[in-house]
Amino acid sequence: MEALLKPIKVKIDVENFTLDDSEANQPLSPVARMFHESDSNVYIIAMIGLKTKINAEVVKANLVHTLLKHSRFSSLQVVDEMNSGRLIWVPTEVNLDNHVIVPKLDPDDIDSPDKFVEDYISNLSKNKIKMSMPMWDLHLLNVKTSEAESVSVLRVHHSLGDGTSLMSLFLACTRKVSTPTEPPTIPMVKKVNSGKSSRGLKGKFIKLWLDMWLLWNTLVDVMMFLATALMLIKDTKTPLKGPLGFGSSPRRFVHRSVSLDDIKLIKNSTRTTINDVMLGVTQAGLSRYLNRKYGESNKIDKGSSERSNNLPTSIRLRATFFMNLRPIPGIQELADMMKKGTKAKWGNQIGYLIYPFTIALRDNPLDYLREAKAAMDRKKASLEASFSFFLAKYFLKFGGLKMASFPSQTTLWFSNVAGPQEEISLFGHPVAYIAPSCFGQPNGLMIHVVSYANKMTFVLSVDDDIIPDPHQLCDDLEVSLNRIKTAVIN
Repeated sequence: MEALLKPIKVKIDVENFTLDDSEANQPLSPVARMFHESDSNVYIIAMIGLKTKINAEVVKANLVHTLLKHSRFSSLQVVDEMNSGRLIWVPTEVNLDNHVIVPKLDPDDIDSPDKFVEDYISNLSKNKIKMSMPMWDLHLLNVKTSEAESVSVLRVHHSLGDGTSLMSLFLACTRKVSTPTEPPTIPMVKKVNSGKSSRGLKGKFIKLWLDMWLLWNTLVDVMMFLATALMLIKDTKTPLKGPLGFGSSPRRFVHRSVSLDDIKLIKNSTRTTINDVMLGVTQAGLSRYLNRKYGESNKIDKGSSERSNNLPTSIRLRATFFMNLRPIPGIQELADMMKKGTKAKWGNQIGYLIYPFTIALRDNPLDYLREAKAAMDRKKASLEASFSFFLAKYFLKFGGLKMASFPSQTTLWFSNVAGPQEEISLFGHPVAYIAPSCFGQPNGLMIHVVSYANKMTFVLSVDDDIIPDPHQLCDDLEVSLNRIKTAVIN
């Protein structure tokens, strides 16, 4: 603990860490502007549990040399009246006392620390950060919970960057616990080399067939995407889906960590990907939760409602699924994202697609995984996510913000990001868990999945009026994972 009494020197090249100054007075990107819409005024909120008490002075001293070196965290978003009222980045002086909030807390006055922290973070979704200052703040809570000795909460307006950008910035501020001089290791995403498959007549035929399949899938997906955006196709009204126009409603954030080794066991046994497994578990968990809810609405007792099939037929339940569109796959080039001239671009370089979940009860839990993999494999053979990114820029240029808003007819948002493979420390504070999420989205539910060391964490952002029992949904996700694991072992 003595090391926490003075600032920790983080080995970051400040020249490379700072974004190009040419961004000053430049307009916000199209997707960044979309995150300012009234029905999608979205903030990212990252909950970071720590294994020690937080030394606020140490954190502030290190923020000067890390976060504040980033131009977007030291710039205002100002309306440019000379150019149609667009928002532009304007550098400013940052007063850390306005951004780092350390509430005075008396542990004796807190009956349930977990509930206190949950309520505190939920209250952050009830108000917005003023645009008269850079749109981020950091809350340091020295409250011991069941998972951590203290909790830090970073709130950032989504216009400053997407999940990949912010994860890169966060990891640039951390070091391995085992080797304090080294940055964390990020899971690598292997590029598929299709060069050999295109050789010869057979290879050319296969490539032609794949190109035609890509074109057809893209055409179908784009038509479905537009139909959803224009509200011609809507999700089924279920206990998970709320009414339109409630993006500004407060949210509650809960999370549940499960074993990453269990997920890898399922992945390797079924020859799928971690993303496939998480989608399969989510599909099973949503089916389990909805089956209980429909049973309760039919006045069936809880035990019976879980055993019998109470689901209506043909439920349409879809997610707005966000994807990283950077030319470099994955987020293994995080360090390079801080350098000038890199191909790994900062900002909101994301597209989104409409992902269908099959809601049903299955006798074989592995069926959830097979269905999820088939749906995602088809989406991978489509340019829907790239189209949505292009569409946003096109509509913003010719049709205005209203035409470029996120689809509001899906039931939930879904996102995932890979975290560090080993335990890390933040400015000398060992990290117990990482749980990022969002609020302000036009859906009553968002499920975010993030890995950290030997854990995978489901993070739920819910509207209390729609989903009053988010911990039950966490239970259903965990039970579903265990059922799929049992099916694999047996």
